[in-house]
This record gives sequence, C-alpha cells and structure tokens, in this order.
Amino acid sequence: MGIKDVARLAGVSQGTVSHVLNHPDRVSPGKTAAVEAAIAQLGFVRNEPARQLRAGYSNTVGLLLLDAWNPGFMDLARGVEDATAERGWTVLISNSGRDINREQTYLRLFAEGRVAGLIVIPHDESADGLHRIRTGGIPVVVVDRAESGEHKLSVAVDDVTGGRDAARHLIELGHRHLAFVGDELTAAPVHDRLAGVRRAVDEAVGEGLDVRLEVIPAELTVEAGREVGERLAKLPAKRRPTAVTAAIDLLAFGVLQSLLSHGLRVPDDVSLMGYDDIPFARQLSVSLTSVRRPHYEMGTTAAHLLTDVLTGATPQDRHVVFEPELVVRASTAAGPANYKEGT
Repeated sequence: MGIKDVARLAGVSQGTVSHVLNHPDRVSPGKTAAVEAAIAQLGFVRNEPARQLRAGYSNTVGLLLLDAWNPGFMDLARGVEDATAERGWTVLISNSGRDINREQTYLRLFAEGRVAGLIVIPHDESADGLHRIRTGGIPVVVVDRAESGEHKLSVAVDDVTGGRDAARHLIELGHRHLAFVGDELTAAPVHDRLAGVRRAVDEAVGEGLDVRLEVIPAELTVEAGREVGERLAKLPAKRRPTAVTAAIDLLAFGVLQSLLSHGLRVPDDVSLMGYDDIPFARQLSVSLTSVRRPHYEMGTTAAHLLTDVLTGATPQDRHVVFEPELVVRASTAAGPANYKEGT
C-alpha cells in the first residue's frame, strides 16, 4: 500500500498526500480530512527510512540503555523522552543488557536506520563502536561516563565523591569494619564508587582510626545481593562487617532480604547503604540510606545537549558532571566505635 493508492482513494494528487504527511499546514482542511480518511481506510503506514533518505534528515534520536532492569536507567529514559518531546523529536529506546555484542548490534542498527543522533549508556568496551558512529557523522551523547574533548558530549555523576561520602557517613557513625559489595570490573561507575570508598578509608586511617575495608565482588543484581547477604549472615558476629555499602541499590535490596531472613537486625546488627536512590529505596521494610544520582535530570540534560547540536545551537557545556547527594534513612545507625575483630 503506497501514497499512490491513498491519493487515488482520496481523489487528490500524490503531492497533496505528501504535504499532508509532512507539511499539513500547506493543505486545506477538506483535502486533509479526505487524505486522513483514506489513510485510515487503507491502513497505510509510510516507509519512514525511505522518507528520511529522500529528505536527508531525521527527527528521531536513539537511546541505548545499559540495563533496563535498573529503575534508575528507566528514570533517565523518562527524562530523555520528556525533553525530546518538548522539542519536537521522537526517541527509540533499546537495551543492551550489559552485553557488548548486543550493544554493537544496536549501534549498527541505529546507524543504518539513519537516526539523527544517539544517547548511549555504554558498556566499558564500546569505545571503538562509538568512535565509528561519531566518525559516520552521527552525534553521540555518552551518559554515565565522564568524557572530554570538544567533539564529544557527555553527562556523568561524580561517583568518586559519592563513594567517599557513603564511606565517610559510616565511619562517622563509628563503624570500623566496612564491606563494599560490587565488582569494580563490571562498570566504570562502580570502579569510581569503590575508589571513593577506599579514599575515605585511607583518610580515616591517616587520622589514626583503625578502619579496614573488605571488598566482596558481586554482579549488579538483587539475586547476587541475596547470595552476599547469605554469606554475611553465616559469619560469626566478630568477623562480620558492621557496615555494608553496595555498589547499587538493587544489590543492597538483596543483602537486606537475606540479613533479615536470618534474623539479623538492620541497622542494629549491620548498617546497610545503597547507591542510586531509586524510588523503591524509601519503600522497603527498612528504608535504605543511599547516594542519590539525579537520573531524570541526567536524561533531560543529555537530550538537550543532543538536540542543541542537531539544531545548530552551541551547548553551554559539552561535558556535564552532576554531584551526588547522600540521603540518610533508617538502614544506617551508630556502630561500635571501638570495634576490633576478636574483641
């Protein structure tokens, strides 16, 4: 079914049908109504890639998420959608699921589909793929990775500061045996958070405090958190960390479930912190202390950066870094200030 069929049924020229689809302000209300009725009767759907090829431009941008299971990334996607819609653009969303091969496939499909630009939360190994997209003439905004360079666009959070704030909060509460849950090799932001935690511990040791840190590698899932919580719950109290900070809230959710199921009290026996401050964090049976990342604002900022470039405007700042915010709730409390293993 093509424009020719629509034009024949509506009793107008093919040019008129094209104007109704692309420039409705140029067509009289009567002819517009006739064309729209014919489109509805025939079930006509125009070939958008073909239209873009003829016109030489697209009003569609692509958004590639790293992990759609993480509610924080869905908040970010909502910000992108709201900001693009208010500027007259549409957005196509896909999810790599932390799979580099799937990510490369989506990047190729976006490029072949002639999207105007891309917003990507990338896998750590995706530099080559993003470079090919950029050199192919498609602007790319990288989110959750701090980049530099006048030909690049990025939106990120200072996660080193976030990790440091999380650990300092626990140390100031009197905790001396801390654990960080999360694998720093899974994503650059997790590496940065752990670097911040280590910095806070080193600073405390430099001040004469007997603080030690235990790193427990884990995937960034609720199930992995449950497994870590099981192991922690089975440790003798004197060997168990008195405070745990998780790389993301989802991990902390799993740790909390296992600790509570074994009869441990949070925060009386173990203080627990998350990272992201997704909406569910405040709705748990023990509301979760967390480090807030402004996901929605990150999405709107990334969208504005991209649409500014696409419309020929000059962004005020091509590389935006947000500051995280410590949000204290019921899952953290004072620890034994003079705690030492074996005492």
